[in-house]
Order: sequence, then C-alpha cells, then structure tokens
Amino acid sequence: MLRTHTCGQLRISDVNKEVTLTGWVQRTRDKGSLLWIDLRDRYGITQLFLEEGKTDASLLKIARETGREYVLKVNGLVVERLSKNDKMPTGDVEVKVSSLEILNASKVPPFTIEDNTDGGDDLRMKYRYLDLRRNTVRENLQLRHKMAQQTRIYLDSLNFIEVETPVLIKSTPEGARDFVVPSRMNPGEFYALPQSPQTFKQLLMVSGFDRYYQIVKCFRDEDLRADRQPEFTQIDCEMAFITQEDILSTFEGLVRHLFKTVKGIDMPSVPHMSYDDAMKFYGSDKPDTRFDMKFVELNSVAQGKGFQVFDSAELVVGICAKGCAEYTRKQLDELTEFVKKPQIGAKGLVYVQCKADGTFKSSVDKFYTADDLTKWAELMNAQAGDLMLVLSGEKEKTQKGLSELRLRMGEVLGLRDKNKFSALWVIDFPLLEWNEEINRWHAMHHPFTSPKPDDMHLLDSDPGKVRANAYDMVINGTEVGGGSIRIHDRTTQQLMFSKLGFSDEEAKKQFGFLMDAFEFGAPPHGGIAFGFDRLCSLFGGSDSIRDFIAFPKNNSGRDMMIDTPSTISAEQLKELSIDVKIKH
Repeated sequence: MLRTHTCGQLRISDVNKEVTLTGWVQRTRDKGSLLWIDLRDRYGITQLFLEEGKTDASLLKIARETGREYVLKVNGLVVERLSKNDKMPTGDVEVKVSSLEILNASKVPPFTIEDNTDGGDDLRMKYRYLDLRRNTVRENLQLRHKMAQQTRIYLDSLNFIEVETPVLIKSTPEGARDFVVPSRMNPGEFYALPQSPQTFKQLLMVSGFDRYYQIVKCFRDEDLRADRQPEFTQIDCEMAFITQEDILSTFEGLVRHLFKTVKGIDMPSVPHMSYDDAMKFYGSDKPDTRFDMKFVELNSVAQGKGFQVFDSAELVVGICAKGCAEYTRKQLDELTEFVKKPQIGAKGLVYVQCKADGTFKSSVDKFYTADDLTKWAELMNAQAGDLMLVLSGEKEKTQKGLSELRLRMGEVLGLRDKNKFSALWVIDFPLLEWNEEINRWHAMHHPFTSPKPDDMHLLDSDPGKVRANAYDMVINGTEVGGGSIRIHDRTTQQLMFSKLGFSDEEAKKQFGFLMDAFEFGAPPHGGIAFGFDRLCSLFGGSDSIRDFIAFPKNNSGRDMMIDTPSTISAEQLKELSIDVKIKH
C-alpha cells in the first residue's frame, strides 16, 4: 500500500508516529506563514500543516500548487493540534508534512464535494463519480453493503443456498414490459432480461434445493418514479415443504435481523392484517401504520338526510384528525383543493369541527342537526378539539382519495417520522382482478400464485371472491416485499392459465417447461422477494432509491454519465437482422 494509515484513522494515541497518507484535497487554507490542507479519503479527513521557515520552501511551493480534488501522497509526523475540532474523529491531531507528492492534478470540479453540495441532480448524475466522493452518498452505499452482508449472514444461518439464475431468458406476456435482447445467432429471435427469477426459483425447488436465495438484478421497462428504476435489485427467496406461516416467520426474522444489526432497533413481532381490513380501514393495501386515523364508514348515519351528495354515494367514509378543530378556512380550503387534484379525483370534502365548547361547525350544517353530527362523532371517536374529514362516492375511488388525504394529514401533523418504523404483513389478497381494458381476469400477483384451498371451488363460479395464498411486507406505508405459496401441480396451473385467458397453446409456448417439471415430483413451495433498493432507502430515511444505487438512471431512464441509451451502428443492426432507420 502507498499509505500507512487512512485519513479517518489517526487519534491522539498516534502522536509522534511517522505516517504516510494518500487522498484527495478537500480544501486548503493559506495564511501566509501557515498552510493547512484537509486531506480526504472514504474513511475521513486529516488536517495537514506546513509552516514557513520550518518546512522546506520547495515543499511549500508544491503545496501551494495543489487545488480541490488533487490526489496527494504525504509523509509526516503526527502531532497534537493546538486548536482541536471535536466535530471530526481525527480532530485532536494533525500531520506535520515532511514530504508531499502530487499523484494527480484535478480540474476544478463542477460542484462542491460537500454534504450540502451546490450541484443539482442532473449535474451530479452526469459526474456521478464525483458525487460518490461525498460523505452522504458514500454512507448510503456503505449502508447498502451492510444490508446485503447481513442478509447473507441471516439466510446462510438457516441453510439457504445462493444460486445465480440466468439473465438472458424468455419474454413473458404478464407484468410490466420486458427489456428485449436480439440474438445474432438466431435471427429474428429475442431474449428478455428477467423481471424476476420467478420460474427459475420454482424449478430449483423441483430440483431439491429446498432453500434458495439470491440478491439479484432485475429489469422492467416501465415509467419511472422515485422508487423505481429500469434495473433494480431484489432479495429473492424460495422454500419447499413449508406453509404460509413458515414463510412469514422466516422473513419477519430477516427484517428484524436487519433492523437490529444495521439500525440497532429491536423490532416487535410483525402483526398480520387481511387485505379486506387494509382497504376498509386505510383505503390502501400498503397502509402506513405509524399513526392511527382509521377510516370510519358513515353510510348509516349520513345518508337519508336530504344531502344528495351522500345519499347517492356508494360509500360515505371519514377520518378524525386529532386536535385540528381550529383549522382556518384557508387551511380547510387547501385540503379541499388537495382532494380535488386530478390524481385523487374527489369532487369535494365535507368537514366537521368539534369545538371546545361541545358545538359543531361544518360545511353541511343546513342538512345535519347537532344530534346528527353527534352520531358521526360517536362513530369516529371524535372529541372536542378534533376535526372530522369526510369523502363520498364510488367505493374504490373514495377509499383511494381518503387514503391520500390521511397520508397528507399524517405528514402535516408530523406523524410520519422517518426514524419510526412500523411493519405489517398484509395477507389474503384477491387472487384475480378484472381488467376492463382487455376484458379478462388478471393475476393480482402473478400466474403461479396458489389459491387458498378453501376457495378453490369458487374459481369457476365466482373468481373475484377467490383469495390468494399471498402476502406483502409493508413498512411505513411502503411495500418492501411480496410473495406467495405457489401452485405446484400441472392441473391447477393449467386451470389458472385458462382463467387468465391463456389458450392451451399459449400456456405451453410460454410456460410448458414449468408445467412439464411439475410432473416430476414438484414439492409444495413458496417464496418472497424484497425490493432491496427500497429497503435500503427506507433504512436510510430517503424517499428515493436512486440515492442508494451507485450508478442510477434519471427519471427518463437515461444514464447521464455515459449518455445511454444511445444509437448503435448500421453494421451492428445488420448483424442482428434488425432493420430500422438510424436517427442522426
């Protein structure tokens, strides 16, 4: 090694040691007679100093030629600092420089390499290799490393085996769009990049590898958001000879292990909630349970009073915002405008203020008496000083709108603390959902999910009532993982494909290999996949997974640094038997 110590290593116990450090210049301070250089590597910062009359003049000259991000190799003596800095681990000492070598010069970087940088997102993405030098970004990747390390430690301890599955696979019609890869050796035919290793991990169960995992790269060609990237990472797992409870117990253990070893938090046992209850009380299949504010249905007390908006509604439902009765008209109007946004789609908002003197003030006073509103308050457990907020309309749309309003109120009231964590298993999802656009049933999870045995008889008579042997892990209102008990026999799998609108020929072409494998002694099995990037961002207190990926894409799916996707040459296209016009 060119160095004896890192820039974050030296302490008061190292005084009088001769050391060699290497790193980048964070900043210099030249006071004429004294020159200080802060030298940085990924471990920390050490202060160097040179002094007129005591340091060789040629050395001072070299030191004054250095600039931000120059790469240096420095020899010197560790001495105690006269002016200590208790904000940095190396703040008790500095290095009195005896030799200095510029290993490489640097252009002035386009933004400051500081925690609070002056670089915007696009600029930092273009120069991501510089952005990665910043403490905040580096710490995110160190967190990611520790998460992966502890995941392997936990799963290895339970006899899981890590197996790599193929990256060039077959395109499938379900789920998001595939990224496709042309085959030069098979003109006109294409591979797809995997959206998940689903069928391969099931085949591993058939193969007798009863406990599999993989921290695996997956790909989806879909519109991007803060929590989506075209390539992302999953903790992908599968187990054989198990029940749903075995899966939930094992992977609740993984999540609790990660919180303990990475965050130092003892997570309580994770409660279970049915999908129906999640929708009824929170209007979402991924409810944020850090705070209460559950939905209360008001049909029985709000309808039949002459208020046509409620009388014609499929659902009248509300939430109680504690301590918000004194909201101003401006604040109430802002909430009304919020629920009217196109992405929420409510036509309006009804409010009832429970005043401190026991009276009510509402936006529907002419339709409802104080006795009527008292019944609302009793159902919603609203006390003096609280604010009742009510939406109405078609059931699913109203639940979705109130869910957004609940989250907004949770944010406003400071109830969504990123340092507080609340985990939940959501279970008993519907197996199928009706797709109006293609006029057929669609798998809510994927086509390999097993129906609940008690509901099998409903597949023909009432498919929408069939519950799936499926489960999602939700933390702080974010779905971080999902899985199911799989179908493991050919007959049931063929039945499932037929309910999803696959012809026998289509099913055989797409998944014949899997159904064939089920005829060679496939064991009962199930599994789960966690969104690793999402888990990392949750642990790191960020809303964006990009902060925890070394080289992410932007919101248009572009890598700003290497400028891709990009065109390829006409010769390459010809080799691949692809006939397209090249944009110039």
